Amino acid sequence: MSIVHPRPSVAKIAWGRLGIVATIVFWAIYVVTTIIREFIEQPGGFRFTMEAIGYLVVVSFLTFSALMYLIARQGALYRFRDHQRVPRAELDRHFREHAGGVTVLVPSYAEEPAVVRGTLWSAALQEFADLRIVLLVDDKPDPADDDDRRRLDATLALPTQIEEDMREPRERFTASRIDFETATDAGILDAELGAALLTRLADDYEAAAEWLEHMAETEAMDDHVDEFFIDQVLMGLASELRLSLLALRAALDQGAHPDRERMLELHLRLERIFTVSASAFQRKRYASLSHEANKAMNLNAYIGLMGKAWRLEESAAGTLLRRAESRGEADIVIPDSPYLLTLDADSLLLRDYCLRLVYFLEEPGNERVAVTQTPYSSFRGAPTRIERIAGATTDLQHILHQGMNYFGATFWVGANAVIRKPALEDIVQLETVGGFEIATYIQDRTVIEDTESSIDIGAHGWTLVNYPERLSYSATPPDFGSLVVQRRRWANGGLLILPKLRDQLRQRRFLRERVAFREVWLRVNYMASIAWASFGLLFLLAYPYDSRLLSPVVFLAALPYFLAMGSDLRYCGHRFTDIFRIYGFNLILLPVNLAGVLKSIQQAITGEKIPFVRTPKVRDRTAAPGLYVVVPYLIVAFSLYTLWRDVMAQNWGNAAFAAINASLAFYAIWNYIGIRDSFVDMWLGLLNWLYVPDRAPRKKRADAGVAAAPAEPGHVDWAGILYHGDRRLNRDLRGGNDRRRRVGTRRP
Repeated sequence: MSIVHPRPSVAKIAWGRLGIVATIVFWAIYVVTTIIREFIEQPGGFRFTMEAIGYLVVVSFLTFSALMYLIARQGALYRFRDHQRVPRAELDRHFREHAGGVTVLVPSYAEEPAVVRGTLWSAALQEFADLRIVLLVDDKPDPADDDDRRRLDATLALPTQIEEDMREPRERFTASRIDFETATDAGILDAELGAALLTRLADDYEAAAEWLEHMAETEAMDDHVDEFFIDQVLMGLASELRLSLLALRAALDQGAHPDRERMLELHLRLERIFTVSASAFQRKRYASLSHEANKAMNLNAYIGLMGKAWRLEESAAGTLLRRAESRGEADIVIPDSPYLLTLDADSLLLRDYCLRLVYFLEEPGNERVAVTQTPYSSFRGAPTRIERIAGATTDLQHILHQGMNYFGATFWVGANAVIRKPALEDIVQLETVGGFEIATYIQDRTVIEDTESSIDIGAHGWTLVNYPERLSYSATPPDFGSLVVQRRRWANGGLLILPKLRDQLRQRRFLRERVAFREVWLRVNYMASIAWASFGLLFLLAYPYDSRLLSPVVFLAALPYFLAMGSDLRYCGHRFTDIFRIYGFNLILLPVNLAGVLKSIQQAITGEKIPFVRTPKVRDRTAAPGLYVVVPYLIVAFSLYTLWRDVMAQNWGNAAFAAINASLAFYAIWNYIGIRDSFVDMWLGLLNWLYVPDRAPRKKRADAGVAAAPAEPGHVDWAGILYHGDRRLNRDLRGGNDRRRRVGTRRP
């Protein structure tokens, strides 16, 4: 898809407005002509009254979500119509003497090195004056498994390999820039000197393009993501450099040349493309940092170290990081930067991402913009049907997030973002855990940490903006098992954040800030629509509502939503008929979404954090939990039963609805789960339920205030006792006693 969105036509914008009006009008007509009319003309008993109220609530919530889709989509059309791309020369002029840097943080856990490599290269080729990439590896530092060890070593070696691969072109283009500045130090650039310098500059651009093209030719192409990396990241940048080369050659042929400042900017562009500082960091090597198993705390651990000097201190608990009084006595110095770029390890950035987003942040009037991003799109050419349909929903979300920005309801989508670091300093929360200060910039209370941080940022007077271009892409799950992990995580947490949104809105109104209804509606819909849509669909599937409540007007109220979605799918390169496939896709995801919502309710009651479960990114199929495979079959079976029952009762409206549900749900099972794979997953789920792995025997602990039996001197970890001050925390000592008991040695 094109980087810049095509300008929508006047007719498309007008039809979008009519769709919004039609949805509201048809819903109102339904309420008046069906619900109110039935109450007046044929008042029923208690059951009918409760059915009518329940059905109206379900239909109203679903219609509200459809209306929010249309409103957000309309906002996106307005933004695409009004967007003006900043010319390349203005970017070069702005960043000619730019001092601020960008630190790219790439959190990674158990990722395939090939996946991480593409992400790092897409970041390394970003053009910026001071670009640092830090790969935040969250794997166990010393894995016992040989395959895990080899994968970890390969991942940790990636930053050094990238720096080494870029060394030769970096040195060449740096030398060319220095020579140019030396030759033009007097500020005089006559025709002869200008032609000579322009010839060398053109040669450099040709060499840079050839270097990228050679890399593209030697890259392995194992899947559609590799193909995208070669075509769009490497060859896309090479094509832009060749376009500049064409202009430089044309200037030579015409006996002209750019002025000195423009030629210097062109030199700097080449130098910055191939200049990067890359490294890896493992927070789990340091006992003084948080080891919470989630992406947010992986980012927080490193952000908290930035701009400070640290010395290493060995202890019984492991290596500690202590703040150094001066840089001279420090073992580690973590540079600071005014901007952070968070990037998931399965995402790719297109050229100019850093340049254009930082330029936007530094434009006048954007001083209080904390986060800017381009909501990611899906990779083209996915080999599986489920990956293609999941990618279609991702592309729709890109449009909706762009439109929500128009109404001030922007949310941070965590796959990629440029963040102003002072904004994170404003929302940081400090706490002391185990004697060490832990800084939390990005909240980890829920597994959708980006959504909660969006509310925190807004509560401190900052704003978020989605840049209206396509500059980032991210992987979608290739099978049903990995999709279950992702969508269950997405469905969890929205309800927990609603109280924070309420408090933020109260504060803004107290400060006399205007809060538009559309912003509130869009935000609430974004966080809670999965909950009411899932329960609403469950009621429509399971409960036999009275046929008098059905009306064609309900279908007419939903028609603009489906027509708009089909148009958007076609705009994103998919098919109009994918609206039916997405409906079936959502049917089989119903148990997944319900599980995520119920997990949120559980978390609200217990107050415990939900563990962050990463989306598996492996080439083999990920098995889905048996329950999530059984329920889609139950949906099909119950829909067929409902169809038979309604046909017998001549309830044709409900019968048609049941037939559609059964057909599309079975189609989704067949194409997205697979009949054979579904039975394999159900069998594995049954085995996992029947067979329980052996548990290690519990270790006895000495109670506080009771003297523990003395251990043999050779088994005593004296350093652990002196550090922790409590024998119960000494794992080596407990392990020694356990080992002696297992071999039958009598305790002294």
